Amino acid sequence: MRALRVVGLDEDGESVICEDPENGERFTVPADERLRAAARGDLTRLGQVQIEMEQQMRPREIQARIRSGASVAQIAATSGLPEHRIERYAYPVLLERAQIAEMAQRAHPVREDGPDVQTLGEVIAHTFGMRGHDYAEANWDAWRGEDNKWVVQLAWQAGRSENSAHWVFHPGAHGGTVASLDEHAVDLLDPSPNRPLRTVRPVTELAREALQLDQPVAPDQVAPEPEPVLPEPPAARVEPTLQRVEPPEPEPVEPAEPTLDLETPEPTENPAKPETESAEDTKTDPKRARKNHPIVPSWEDVLLGVRSHR
Repeated sequence: MRALRVVGLDEDGESVICEDPENGERFTVPADERLRAAARGDLTRLGQVQIEMEQQMRPREIQARIRSGASVAQIAATSGLPEHRIERYAYPVLLERAQIAEMAQRAHPVREDGPDVQTLGEVIAHTFGMRGHDYAEANWDAWRGEDNKWVVQLAWQAGRSENSAHWVFHPGAHGGTVASLDEHAVDLLDPSPNRPLRTVRPVTELAREALQLDQPVAPDQVAPEPEPVLPEPPAARVEPTLQRVEPPEPEPVEPAEPTLDLETPEPTENPAKPETESAEDTKTDPKRARKNHPIVPSWEDVLLGVRSHR
């Protein structure tokens, strides 16, 4: 056993710094009631402090903390007890947690249409194989949650990131069932590459929006309100007007004077010529007869302004 000498108190004032005079190595001792009793030589008080500390952490309480997910090092740090004394009561509970984690790997994941045919371990191993992860390096653990249900955890490392997924385990027939508790657990149970990925907004856009929210808007920078646009007045409707058209005055027609043709027509060699002349006379006769009478327009021609060709 090496002898140490006291150097002084630590900066926090809760521990005493001791130094090895041979090599200069330093150590810290917590400045608690036991150290004070030992410094005074009060063995009675030192024994009482030891009993009080043991009574503060009973074996049942240690096991309850271990079952809820705490480690031996965490309990030793909070209680001040040495780890070898805590391990005596924590060992059976740690075995129970390892057994529950192994049972959960044989459970069936619950999906939308019911429990899956494959077990949780088979699905996770298939997903790790598709993503290029080593399933043998993953760590399984289990503990009881606040609702007294078993929570199963899978922890693995991908590159430099440490990931973990959690399920709730319900023991039962055929291995029981497990249900996802977070997004990592859902992703591991659905390794389909066709599933759409979550969209991530650019960091620059998020930073710009945050700056706009933090900075108050100056009154000069307020955009002017657009002037209201008035609807155009409807165009005036043009109604058609009817104008009365005066009928044209009939032209005076002089009566044709009868003439007597005393000359006898000379005989011609073509006998068809008189027939054509008679046909022309018949064509001109109606015109002459029509000119002899004045043309009176009808009432429709007067309204429409159309001259009749009768």
